[in-house]
Amino acid sequence: MLSCNICGETVTSEPDMKAHLIVHMESEIICPFCKLSGVNYDEMCFHIETAHFEQNTLERNFERINTVQYGTSDNKKDNTLQCGMEVNSSILSGCASNHPKNSAQNLTKDSTLKHEGFYSENLTESRKFLKSREKQSSLTEIKGSVYETTYSPPECPFCGKIEEHSEDMETHVKTKHANLLDIPLEDCDQPLYDCPMCGLICTNYHILQEHVDLHLEENSFQQGMDRVQCSGDLQLAHQLQQEEDRKRRSEESRQEIEEFQKLQRQYGLDNSGGYKQQQLRNMEIEVNRGRMPPSEFHRRKADMMESLALGFDDGKTKTSGIIEALHRYYQNAATDVRRVWLSSVVDHFHSSLGDKGWGCGYRNFQMLLSSLLQNDAYNDCLKGMLIPCIPKIQSMIEDAWKEGFDPQGASQLNNRLQGTKAWIGACEVYILLTSLRVKCHIVDFHKSTGPLGTHPRLFEWILNYYSSEGEGSPKVVCTSKPPIYLQHQG
Repeated sequence: MLSCNICGETVTSEPDMKAHLIVHMESEIICPFCKLSGVNYDEMCFHIETAHFEQNTLERNFERINTVQYGTSDNKKDNTLQCGMEVNSSILSGCASNHPKNSAQNLTKDSTLKHEGFYSENLTESRKFLKSREKQSSLTEIKGSVYETTYSPPECPFCGKIEEHSEDMETHVKTKHANLLDIPLEDCDQPLYDCPMCGLICTNYHILQEHVDLHLEENSFQQGMDRVQCSGDLQLAHQLQQEEDRKRRSEESRQEIEEFQKLQRQYGLDNSGGYKQQQLRNMEIEVNRGRMPPSEFHRRKADMMESLALGFDDGKTKTSGIIEALHRYYQNAATDVRRVWLSSVVDHFHSSLGDKGWGCGYRNFQMLLSSLLQNDAYNDCLKGMLIPCIPKIQSMIEDAWKEGFDPQGASQLNNRLQGTKAWIGACEVYILLTSLRVKCHIVDFHKSTGPLGTHPRLFEWILNYYSSEGEGSPKVVCTSKPPIYLQHQG
């Protein structure tokens, strides 16, 4: 079997091959790229070599002819020689070289033309073409790189098959995948199915089902991403909320600590010293300001230390005869007052440099005790007792706590009064008198009973307390009732 190097057709004998080649030779030489004609074979070869050697179709012809001529050959030729033969064969295939003069000369010179002779002539032409390509390789290097980058064989979007020509790919798609196209073939009488999600038209129900499943998977993935994003947002919001709560708690804790410290300072629980420390400090201030001579400072300091050692008040803040003075005043001068009730005799104790600002509760107890000491009804309980100083009163209250009186009040004051400026109130005075076996009780008016925060019921109770002994004719009535320890907020 002989194979034509021009078109690849096979014949059984050399005469048939000659007749076949004559058919090629009788055809007019026409450029397959630009349809140039009217030139001889050598001129056409030169034209194609110089004008169309980089065309995409030429490259595809190389592969096609190589597949036809050498696809089943057992002998491996040199790559350069094979490339040259392919180029020459493509030129012969494109030109159908059969110029009359050439054909006449070739046929008269060798009437017994064989396949091997024609192959040798093709080999010579191929070597010429390779030399021309080598000369121009440096000039076409950049173009070749661009071509390799931009050109790629068309690939089927449905099955991935690669075709050499776009026309072949179009035919492939129309014939093999007509059921996947939006517009089916004219002779196709299949029903159409519209995608409910994107409007794509399909001719196969199963293809449509797979297509919709892809939509659902995409939606599911998007929902998963949305959930992840939502989870991230919730986590961020939770972290921000926690940070805000932490800052708020920290600020509240700071404010609470500041308020507590403020209350501690206000009520003398800030460990800033007690009566003795404040007395000495204020006397030093008086000396520094020139209000007290140093000699007076040392004298008062000595008296204070002696009083603290004995536990008795030095009497320097005591004022006696208060009830008598009130009796005289209301009896003679107070013409706008209808009736006056006075308690039993009582001495007044005012604050000193040692307890100014916090000692009112202790001074009130001293006044109350001064009245009880002058009342014979309390001689059994208070016999031989003297008015204690403020540090001594603090010690007496602590002793009452130790005996079990008012544990709640003790815990509020940290079970300690000595050496502090802690305020005391009616509860501390109550447990102190009770520990001394003096009968007493607390009356609490915990809220106002009149308009604008007034306490008419408080004054009514006090009036009933003093007037219970009966009405008397005199304007000023001196009763035997002890004074009332009255204390309010502030």
